[in-house]
Amino acid sequence: MNTEHTREAGVDVAVIGGGAAGLSAAVALARSLRSVVVVDAGEQRNAPAAGVHNVLALDGTSPLDLLTAGREEAERYGARIHRDRAVTARRHGEGFEVGLAGGGVVRSRRLLLATGLVDELPDIPGVRELWGSGVLHCAYCHGWEVRGQRIGVVGTTSLSAHQALMFRQLSGHVTLFTHTMPELDDQTRERLTARDIGIVDGTVERLRTDNGTLRGVVLTGGYEFGADAATVTPRFLAREDLYEQLGGTLTEHPLGAFVGTSHMGKTDVPGVWAAGNSADLGAMVAASSGSGAAAATAINADLVTENADAAVHARGQTAGHR
Repeated sequence: MNTEHTREAGVDVAVIGGGAAGLSAAVALARSLRSVVVVDAGEQRNAPAAGVHNVLALDGTSPLDLLTAGREEAERYGARIHRDRAVTARRHGEGFEVGLAGGGVVRSRRLLLATGLVDELPDIPGVRELWGSGVLHCAYCHGWEVRGQRIGVVGTTSLSAHQALMFRQLSGHVTLFTHTMPELDDQTRERLTARDIGIVDGTVERLRTDNGTLRGVVLTGGYEFGADAATVTPRFLAREDLYEQLGGTLTEHPLGAFVGTSHMGKTDVPGVWAAGNSADLGAMVAASSGSGAAAATAINADLVTENADAAVHARGQTAGHR
């Protein structure tokens, strides 16, 4: 993309983030003949995963292959993809100016934040190394792939017990390691026991791996439990820098923080929308894609009204000079 041209001409919409939400929005906007620039730093959250799931007719597709096809589709309709990191955002006249790490500037009438979130993982050796393969968090995203296996649930929040119950649907060999989670109440402990979920009180020291494969969960003191897969509940933190620079404030959630939106992704900052995991910590790929398309239709409608009002004003000015 020609940065100097973008600096001169500006675009209707700048989409920050080129994942499922951002690219879906770009396609919908470009199909409405809106000029669109997608700024993408290439840090997709699901990149370590072998495949995306619960995406109709595309289940199991590599995340990178899905995004490659999405970029090609967006560009086919006229959207431009800029491989760079957006580092600043500010008001510029009636629109916005986004500064890029590479030194360029993107100016736009509207802004869509589809920057996703960061998984803040527990500081346990082996978790980060196996994240997205042997270490999971979502039963819907990757549960089928570990069905019937020995699954160790590392307790980090009050929701870890529910996570154990979710994975019990997929395997009869589930163990909950209480680790740093709050003490189990009697009702929860009874539910877990009734479902034959093992409960191990103690702190997880590390995950034992062998050539990139999980072999066991090791407790402080050295006692090891065999495991084929492990699950954790990260803290989910929306990438907030640009939103906060524009005056926005993240909404706190028991599991993290996100950009609060109203219907179809509109934020409290005028002219700014958010979609995907930026606005919904639990959105899977299909939901993120849908939220991006929904936000795009809202942005286009907003611009349609603005264009019509501008035409009315211009017509009145012309009539006044006759």
